[in-house]
Amino acid sequence: MHIRQLDTNNRRDVQRFIQFPFDLYRGCPQWVPPLASDAKAVFNRRKHPFYRHSDADFFLAERDGRVVGRIAVLAHRLYNEHHNRRTAFFYLFECEDDAEAAQGLFAAACDWARARGLTEMKGPHGFLRSDGHGVLVEGFEHRPAMGIAYNYPYYDALITGAGFQGYDDFLSGRIDRGHELPPRFFEIAEKVRERRGFRIQEFRSKREMRRWIPVVEPVLRAAFADTDEFCPFTPEEFKQMVDQLILVAEPRLIKLVMKGDQPVGFLFTFSDISAALQKTGGRLWPFGWIHILREFRRTDWANINGLGLLPEYQGMGANAVLYAELAKTLMDSQFNHGDIVQVSEANLKSMGDMEAIGVKWYKRHRVYRKDL
Repeated sequence: MHIRQLDTNNRRDVQRFIQFPFDLYRGCPQWVPPLASDAKAVFNRRKHPFYRHSDADFFLAERDGRVVGRIAVLAHRLYNEHHNRRTAFFYLFECEDDAEAAQGLFAAACDWARARGLTEMKGPHGFLRSDGHGVLVEGFEHRPAMGIAYNYPYYDALITGAGFQGYDDFLSGRIDRGHELPPRFFEIAEKVRERRGFRIQEFRSKREMRRWIPVVEPVLRAAFADTDEFCPFTPEEFKQMVDQLILVAEPRLIKLVMKGDQPVGFLFTFSDISAALQKTGGRLWPFGWIHILREFRRTDWANINGLGLLPEYQGMGANAVLYAELAKTLMDSQFNHGDIVQVSEANLKSMGDMEAIGVKWYKRHRVYRKDL
């Protein structure tokens, strides 16, 4: 067994790191490949905005010249400054069912973190706020939402076998079109809108959405700033996240809860195009775009992976307005199912609100932690 650090300037090394999950999940009907352009972006230390403030490295596990595992390790300076911690993150962990390889990868990642004065490791946790969290531990029979990890069931044993313990769980739930909310729910939401002065901002074009970005940015920061997983983001990182969002966004599905002229909440719904991404094999050109454009028209699944309110408005009934708008969005679309993506199990208020409107939790991702 050989564990070695990747040379990110070596194209062959980078390609072996990127290719490994394609080989590992070949024939797996649930796995959704990343886009090749996104997978390569994290290795570009000159262009990726993460490296303006923080550092990361990558390791491969090889046996007899064959890749059997991989991992990335991150030292996120902005996260540690915001939370007053000395935390390293692991990310992009993929491995065969091989305890020796997994333990070797985690040992290399932990040594890298200790050498930088970091005292704990958590993960999986990515480079950007928009990256999904955790390792799948329940719901293996289901295809993941866009940008959310899928892995084999043995991953939990590999990670705990390397000395990690479960730290936080993120649940994803489904809400079906056939579940009708009582009329009383919409009546309450309408009364709250009238009494509190809330309204819904809708969009007709991507150009119009872009004009609102400077107004929405501070709301996104404030809505998540007190959560444990929050990573402050730079303007460059926010632009990269927005560009990724705009690429797959449909204006009719993006909505803001407004109080006067200020947004106080948001609802980001996307057509689930993961089936098309499977057909592309991670490549948009030359024909991948055709699959994706077709999937926008025929998918009956929606991904709801942006849903939140500013903390000071969560006790004013704005949550009823937000959830009523979610129900209307599903009813007014072609979707038969909505996937509520990754709600922290520690967020009891959101969990309770969503269960009250019919959300059934069916996938669980786990973040792990280890003292160094």
